[in-house]
Amino acid sequence: MPARPLVLFPDSRLSLPAAPTDAFGPDLKAVVDDVSDTLMAASAIGLTAPHIGISERVMVIRLSPDEDLRLYVNPEILWASPDTETHDEGSVSMPGVRERITRPARIRFGFRDLDGSTHQEEAEGFFAAVVQHEIDQLDGVFWIDRLSRLKRDRLLKRFEKLKSASSL
Repeated sequence: MPARPLVLFPDSRLSLPAAPTDAFGPDLKAVVDDVSDTLMAASAIGLTAPHIGISERVMVIRLSPDEDLRLYVNPEILWASPDTETHDEGSVSMPGVRERITRPARIRFGFRDLDGSTHQEEAEGFFAAVVQHEIDQLDGVFWIDRLSRLKRDRLLKRFEKLKSASSL
């Protein structure tokens, strides 16, 4: 399937929680294909169904170009370590800006696969940050919501400057 258009900030759909998926069949496979194709076309690390305007709890992650895609349906964080790490984050829905975000360094999360089977996985470091970032998106928490008000305001000003410069 071809890549779908991305939902861009400040679209309000990026702030809505995605609905859990309970139908595991061809419709879910089509959503997964669309998210996967769009992730590849955008050269993204992670992408959720809400990024392409579909309110379903589906995320696809590919940490590097030589890695296979990882698919997660209805992911949820089950445990998070008290220790934290800080990583640069950004979003394909808000291109051109990045900021440092602090999150738990290690997590355990549950999810379902395309067949509906339940799984758990542990993640640490950058992988943990990516999973948390994408689950936030599925929960309706856009990544800049994790910033202090001052950092968020500065980032929004930078983003507006980039948008106005690119539309000249």
